[in-house]
Amino acid sequence: MSKELMDALDLLEKEKNINRDSLFDAIETSLITACKNHYKSADNIRIEIDRDTCDIKCYADKTVVELADDVMDPILEIGLDDAHKIVPTAEIGDVIQVEVKSSEFGRIATQNAKNVILQKIREEEKDAIYSEYYEHEHDIVTGVIQRFIGKNISINLGKADAMLNENEQVKTERYRPTERIKVYILEVRNGNKGPRILVSRTHPDLVKRLFEQEVAEIQDGTVEIKSIAREAGNRTKIAVYSNNPNVDAVGACVGVNGSRVNLIVDELNGEKIDIVNWDENPGNLIQNALSPAKIVAVFADPDEKSAKVVVPDYQLSLAIGKEGQNARLAARLTGYKIDIKSETQAKDAPGFRIEDYMDDEEEYEGEEYEGEEYEDEEYEGEEYESEEAAEEYEAEEDAEEPSEDEE
Repeated sequence: MSKELMDALDLLEKEKNINRDSLFDAIETSLITACKNHYKSADNIRIEIDRDTCDIKCYADKTVVELADDVMDPILEIGLDDAHKIVPTAEIGDVIQVEVKSSEFGRIATQNAKNVILQKIREEEKDAIYSEYYEHEHDIVTGVIQRFIGKNISINLGKADAMLNENEQVKTERYRPTERIKVYILEVRNGNKGPRILVSRTHPDLVKRLFEQEVAEIQDGTVEIKSIAREAGNRTKIAVYSNNPNVDAVGACVGVNGSRVNLIVDELNGEKIDIVNWDENPGNLIQNALSPAKIVAVFADPDEKSAKVVVPDYQLSLAIGKEGQNARLAARLTGYKIDIKSETQAKDAPGFRIEDYMDDEEEYEGEEYEGEEYEDEEYEGEEYESEEAAEEYEAEEDAEEPSEDEE
């Protein structure tokens, strides 16, 4: 029996990831329940389980009385003659341990004990599945599309089913039953019928996790993904930064001949991906984010988190993008509100000209200059010396030039 029990526990622990100690606790509880159902009481019942050999002993603590006819409750008391068979030195009033044979339990008590064990196994299995997928929350997993439930999709993840709601589906993708698909786990909830797992195909972190899987430099921390903006099914912009000056962050993400990024594009069913360099300077970052458009000037206000951008006339539509997509993604990527104008439009637009900012600088310099009198004297001295040097230089040139008569 102990060998069979040990094999069964090993199988449950391996296949269903149920802790062995929890199973021993379930067995102990089931035996106490069986005793209670059989004897109508289990207050004096004690279970001993050797967790190495799986040997199980069930004992009842009984008080020794003089005669067998004096026994009022067989589960609580035992006659002296019967006690001597177990403990030869037992005396009246002693409490001895009497082994209870599980074979004595009735059919109903045995069935109840079995149900207790099965219920505990189901509970432990649900908890194990919940813990496993809770650890993968905000990560990507691979599943198989099972069926459509209204406009939602049930996806089998192996040990549990996940739900891909309509608002988390990419509008341009077509989902077919039995198709394998990678999804991003949004949330894992513990319900009465097991874990409820919500997944997404539209979340920006889906792209981020795919890059972390494919790019070794991101896995080891050499390259960081600083920001990401996505319009699922159409285009994604991602800003990357290299902690090693000898490693090109964009090149590492693209791979040789685009090998790395193409794998991700295929997984996203042809979604376009723009990879740009991250820069702490907001002007440079905005310029990178608006690629492939060429930029003439960027006037960024870090306090207001806004920026005015000037582009060549022929690049205006490219900078804004189809239905404003390029500008919109650049704004999300950088965190700045971006206003874009062409060079022609910028001539008459305040805040889009360099002169608008140079006037402020000159006014500031003028106030500072008036406050320092000694700078006036120093400047005049320098100007006088430069005029005197200029006269000497002109005189030397006149002396060196030959006259027309000499020629």
